[in-house]
Amino acid sequence: MLILSLLGLEEFYRMALPGRRVVGHAASLAGALLPLCVLAPERAAFLPALTLLIIFFALLFLFTFRDVRTASVEVSQVFTGFLYVPFLLAHLLMLRGLPYGVQWIFLMLVIVTSGDTCAFYVGSSIGRRKLYPAVSPKKSVEGAIGGVAGSITGALIAKGTFFPQLAFADAIATALLLGILGQLGDLFESFLKRGYGVKDSGTIIPGHGGVLDRLDSILFAAPGAFYYASFIFMRY
Repeated sequence: MLILSLLGLEEFYRMALPGRRVVGHAASLAGALLPLCVLAPERAAFLPALTLLIIFFALLFLFTFRDVRTASVEVSQVFTGFLYVPFLLAHLLMLRGLPYGVQWIFLMLVIVTSGDTCAFYVGSSIGRRKLYPAVSPKKSVEGAIGGVAGSITGALIAKGTFFPQLAFADAIATALLLGILGQLGDLFESFLKRGYGVKDSGTIIPGHGGVLDRLDSILFAAPGAFYYASFIFMRY
């Protein structure tokens, strides 16, 4: 998690703060430690750590800015990076700590991956209507529907193999919730990249782009899986 947070933050700040590389490196190193705070005996340590980082970098920009007209935008990008990458990724560690935590993590991965795969093949073969051309011109409504169908199929396979404790209703509900969240996470990262004027978040994975290009769906799906498992699945 530390490595994923570090690489993801490096990619984010490379896009968001191209002119502040030193600050970007420092924020990446500091933010990458945030998910580890949930492993402390008291998970509440995460909030003080996040608060400390926000105040520290707020003061850093306050006293080291070069252009007051852009400084507020730059410091907001630092805060966004903390919330977008390590804060959302920390839910994976919290999910792992729940009963059936390993199964929940694999269920989430199966739902997201099967949905992403089906969305690609359905969209590339029969996709006609654009889903959100202002953000991602290649995505189609047909692909999105195919993605949800793929997520449902993946969840049912998971229930029948490694997660029999999952009720049928839970399998359908989590497939819809995490499948849709995964697609929204993909769209959100496309929205960021289009705003920053880049095609991929990085080049660390040949043919696929950067770490954020692979994590975009998981960043949104992980919190959904954690809160569903905590507040709905655990009630019975």
